[in-house]
Amino acid sequence: MWYAVHVVLPLAFGFLLGSIPFGLLLTRAAGLGDIRSIGSGNIGATNVLRTGNKKVAAAVLLLDALKGYAPVLIASFFGPIAPAAAALGAVLGHMFTPWLAFKGGKGVATTLGVMWGLSWQLGALACALWLLFAFVFRYSSLAALLSIAAAGVASWWLLDPRAAAVVTVLVPLIFIRHHENIGRLLAGTESKIGKTAAATAGHNGGPPLGTV
Repeated sequence: MWYAVHVVLPLAFGFLLGSIPFGLLLTRAAGLGDIRSIGSGNIGATNVLRTGNKKVAAAVLLLDALKGYAPVLIASFFGPIAPAAAALGAVLGHMFTPWLAFKGGKGVATTLGVMWGLSWQLGALACALWLLFAFVFRYSSLAALLSIAAAGVASWWLLDPRAAAVVTVLVPLIFIRHHENIGRLLAGTESKIGKTAAATAGHNGGPPLGTV
């Protein structure tokens, strides 16, 4: 019973909330079509930005982050392990949503939301590092990867070891989901921040909202 309350239920709750495909729902509601047929086909805010609707893209970014933050915050009332389980579930739900045949986003926004839920200091650090790396390198995807990796290391000083272990597990998952971006970064063909949506269509990186 203890295991179910502190691990299984928070994990399932996080997964269900994280699996809500806000990118698809909001673009359809705004009359922008099926986001999966636009640009990279990803349901995250970066690809939504390629529709040209910045307000919808910003809304998707916020909601994708909130679906990471909310389950962690709610699970915190059930002890120290539950938030870590909810965090893992939320990111996995976003990446592998059952509503889209287990195809989802890349998890950056939801992971940032999870970090804010586990520790506002960790969330603030990750966001500040993203801004720094984006300013220095001008690649949204690279900034996302570096900031998430650095936050993963910092989590061992800022979080309970069990929560830090979950954040550490999320880091390679984020990298795996960005394998195409990493390939383009190595090849020198990744789009830089500041490119227009039209110029970056078909690519997963580029616009300043990051790869989410």
